[in-house]
Amino acid sequence: MLFTKSMIDENSEALEGWNVLAYQQFSDMMCNESEPYPCVPGKMGFIDNSLRFGFADPPWEEHASRQLAAILKEYGEISRETGKYASLVVFFEADHQDGKSIEDYQDTFWTLLNDVHQLDEKPWPEDIPTDPHNQAWEFCFDGEPYFVFCATPAHRVRKSRSFPYFMLAFQPRWVFEEINASTSLGQKLKKVIRNRLVKYDGKKPHPALKWYGQQDNYEWKQYFLDEEDTTLSKCPFMAMKNKIKNLHP
Repeated sequence: MLFTKSMIDENSEALEGWNVLAYQQFSDMMCNESEPYPCVPGKMGFIDNSLRFGFADPPWEEHASRQLAAILKEYGEISRETGKYASLVVFFEADHQDGKSIEDYQDTFWTLLNDVHQLDEKPWPEDIPTDPHNQAWEFCFDGEPYFVFCATPAHRVRKSRSFPYFMLAFQPRWVFEEINASTSLGQKLKKVIRNRLVKYDGKKPHPALKWYGQQDNYEWKQYFLDEEDTTLSKCPFMAMKNKIKNLHP
């Protein structure tokens, strides 16, 4: 279920048409030198073949969560062998005329993440808080913590979150060991990324964008950004989890 850049480049005829189109649009975005993509680690990972790609059915279909869970499980088993700028990118098939709003996609994102969590066969890691409103929380699956990034076709103003297909990227937490707020490399990367982000989006970065380890950082707020500078007051992941728990006495 996982593909590398070289596998797709060399065997594109073996994939479905929309798979190739989604990947090619991602490749064009990563390789555009006139408008450099803001996420430097992501671009470096793409160039050196460290990224892994997966394809799934439309995210609002029930079995999409099972597909994503299977892809994440397979990725977690090999991620540390893929390079220091590792990430998993998953493209979801979609009708480009679906007319869904950013709010629709936001609901879809959190529903999907929650459904995948319900399919997790391993317990939540003991060193990661289960409450998203704890600054040390992050999404975990199969014992691995991840930073999650979502891009959608509905985003227009915030170009860095816009993509023709519903797209998720999962970056393993261990990738940030050398590029967090406490390292010189991390501090340099933060400046470069922020500068590129302003140019790419044509507006200031969303106020929820913080660096892991900062005192006022909350990971869940960064997973899905709206077009404005607003954010949800409560994490939908926690709300959905509690709702399901209350259904089972």
